[in-house]
Amino acid sequence: MNKTATHKEEVNLPDEMVMNQIYVIRGQKVMLDKDLAVLYGVETKTLNQAVKRNMDRFPEDFMFELSKEEFELLRSQIVTSKDGRGGRRYLPNAFTEQGVAMLSSVINSKQAIQVNIQIMRIFTRVRQMLSQNTEFKLEIAEIKQAINKIAKKQDGHDKNIDLLFEYIDRLQEKTEEPKQERKRIGYKEW
Repeated sequence: MNKTATHKEEVNLPDEMVMNQIYVIRGQKVMLDKDLAVLYGVETKTLNQAVKRNMDRFPEDFMFELSKEEFELLRSQIVTSKDGRGGRRYLPNAFTEQGVAMLSSVINSKQAIQVNIQIMRIFTRVRQMLSQNTEFKLEIAEIKQAINKIAKKQDGHDKNIDLLFEYIDRLQEKTEEPKQERKRIGYKEW
C-alpha cells in the first residue's frame, strides 16, 4: 500500500437494526438518545452533554424529553432496567429526523457521521415507501368512484362491474400487510 493512500473504515450497520430503533411517539418518528449513542459509538451521557451545550440547535420539533408515562410504556415494551438497578436517572430524549440530522453537527466523529448518513437514507426510504402505499390506495379509491359513477348511469350494477370490484378488492388485500403474526421490523407505535 502506498503512503498516500488513506485507510477508511466504514461503519455498515444492517438497515433492520436501525429501523428497529425508530419509534412513533407523539405521532412522530423518533430515535432515542441511548440508541443513537450506541450507533455513534459514544456514551449516552456524552451525547446528551453535547446536546445540552448546543440547545439552540434542538428546538422542540427536533428533540423532546419523554414524559414519565411515555418512558414507562416504552420501558415495558422493550424491557429496560428499572431505576436503582443501573437504570437511567433522567428521562430519555427523543430525536426527530431533523434532530438526528442536527446531531451530526454536535457529535463530530467519523462513525457518527457515517451512521448519520445511513439513518437519513433510511428515514427517506421509509417516507418514500409510505408515500407510494398511500398513492396506490388513493388510486384504487379513485377507480372505485369512477366505476360507481358509471354503474349509476346504467340501470343497476352489471355483473362485469361486480367482478371488477372483486378484482380490485383482491389486489388491495395483496398489497396490505399479511394478517399472520410475525416479528415486526420498523416502527413501534403506541
